[in-house]
Amino acid sequence: MPNIKTIAIFIILLVVMVSNSVDFFHDFVRDEPVWHLIEESIVITLAFGLIIYIVINLRQKKRDLQALVQELESSEHSLEKSNALIQNARKEYSKVIHKQFDDWQLSHSQQQIALLLLKGLSFNEIAAIRDTKEKTVRQQASEIYKKAGVAGRHVFSAWFFEDFL
Repeated sequence: MPNIKTIAIFIILLVVMVSNSVDFFHDFVRDEPVWHLIEESIVITLAFGLIIYIVINLRQKKRDLQALVQELESSEHSLEKSNALIQNARKEYSKVIHKQFDDWQLSHSQQQIALLLLKGLSFNEIAAIRDTKEKTVRQQASEIYKKAGVAGRHVFSAWFFEDFL
């Protein structure tokens, strides 16, 4: 959609071209001097040229806008597809994590703590979330590491993420 400024310029040029064309034909019929007719012809030609330029420019902008809209729609589609794939991968990975927890025979409470450890929360933060003492969380974390057969928190996290690297 052209802006008001472009429309105003277009209308002004159209009025200039039409009025000078009418004046040109009147002057031509009245046998005005050639220099005057040439002068009006130049004004008419310039106005016509600028009108053509504006029309071409507007069409080009319309094509560019359509291309951008199409590109945006394509990007949105790709993003939706990627988000769906990521969401699916997240669900599958969560299943794998929970299966591993089951294989290690972690209790429900230990599984909750293990997930919070994987998310990077501190013992203090986990204790606050679970409304328990930090010492209890530390003891449960030690049991988790023991059942998983790992030396500590970092090795525990790495156990789940090493296949991604």
